[in-house]
Amino acid sequence: MSPSSRPILATLALAALAACAQGPTLDQRLSTFVGRGEADLVAALGVPVRVHEAEGRRFLQFEQRHSLMVAPPYGPPYGPWGPRFGYWAPPPAYVQASCELTFALRDQRVESFSYRGEACG
Repeated sequence: MSPSSRPILATLALAALAACAQGPTLDQRLSTFVGRGEADLVAALGVPVRVHEAEGRRFLQFEQRHSLMVAPPYGPPYGPWGPRFGYWAPPPAYVQASCELTFALRDQRVESFSYRGEACG
């Protein structure tokens, strides 16, 4: 290996590692709110859709919805009597995916969180 090709290989290796890097998980992102106040939570996530108080705790629920395009499977180009001329695949469909985030606050500070839904992640 020539000395001039080493920097290029090092740069390619770093680029490959960066491409494999993943961002923080949802748990990691939400855990940054633990210990923070309600105003910080609302500033970051918007106004909650539901608020409930019970046993000295306050629960704030946020919803996130996403529209996802789902491509239907491309059907067979042959029918029962031979090839289908002029056959087009059906158009894509759109589905709603949602994620519900619930934060529990005690003494005006986030104590814990939970989430559920197919769009959490």
